[in-house]
Amino acid sequence: METKKIAFFEKYLSVWVLLCILAGIGVGQLMGDQIEVISKSEIYGVNIPIAVLIWMMIYPMMAQIDFDSLSNVGRHLKGLGLTVTVNWLIAPFSMTFFAWVFFKYIFAAWMSPAEAEAYLSGAILLGVAPCTAMVFVWSYLSNGDANYTLVQVAVNDLILLVAFVPLVQFLAGINGIGIPYDVLIASVVIFVVIPLLAGYLSNRLLIKRYGAQWFKERFLTFFKPVSIIALLSTLVLLFAYQGQQILNNPLHILLIAIPLSIQTYVTFFIGWTGARLLKLPHNIAAPAAMIGASNFFELAVAVAIMVFGPNSGAALATVVGVLIEVPIMLSLVFLAKRWKY
Repeated sequence: METKKIAFFEKYLSVWVLLCILAGIGVGQLMGDQIEVISKSEIYGVNIPIAVLIWMMIYPMMAQIDFDSLSNVGRHLKGLGLTVTVNWLIAPFSMTFFAWVFFKYIFAAWMSPAEAEAYLSGAILLGVAPCTAMVFVWSYLSNGDANYTLVQVAVNDLILLVAFVPLVQFLAGINGIGIPYDVLIASVVIFVVIPLLAGYLSNRLLIKRYGAQWFKERFLTFFKPVSIIALLSTLVLLFAYQGQQILNNPLHILLIAIPLSIQTYVTFFIGWTGARLLKLPHNIAAPAAMIGASNFFELAVAVAIMVFGPNSGAALATVVGVLIEVPIMLSLVFLAKRWKY
């Protein structure tokens, strides 16, 4: 039997995030007021350095999505029905609920109402951004069906285009959080629509000219370190902007992580139980449960920065989502393999 392993960078993602926290805080302290000059380098409210880095993160993952797989939708209707239900009718609301309970009430003694609202905003953005890229890793490790994973990611990204903005607006609205509609739409256009179109065109044109093997082994392989460097650089900049806030409230990182972690496990168990009730095979149940539990954290971070600013509590909450992603999802991979049927 093949022993499946996660790649080195993904396996230790939480370690890199922790190092970026330390490096970012150090950079922020060393640069002093100069870091504010960078944090205010904006065009129409978009922080230019971070926008470029996030686009470098998102484009490669969009390029690997195979929309030709949508021709196989009819073969996986039950699995896709479960995926869509969990991703868009359960996960956003469960994330909002847990974040609301913990930030507004349980942790009220440790954070101000303004901080609680900011962290809730970040949690909402995470909850309405189901996974796009890392689900391929979780599906592979849990012996999921690779073809089904391709189909569900393609379907998920198409739904994301139309459902993300109204869902964020609705969930923020019922919690009294004001988010300008035009800013939210602009952030989706910049960080989803444009890289998705660029990725799709790259995929179609380059495969047609050079072949699928070259595209996968040369083109995507070339961009992988670019994405990694962009992610780490983004985190260093974010924590450079937020350094003083974190030094003043180091406990808040742990407090943010608690409801995010609980929601991840709850969402997985809902998806897994639904798959068993629908009598889906294990290789469909695993990726179907994983995609809703994991998050498209790159998008959540990007939108939080554009809507609330790089030194906001909302941006901090989305970055904590990056911090806890890998260890939690690896534990769910373990459970999925242990419960194989």
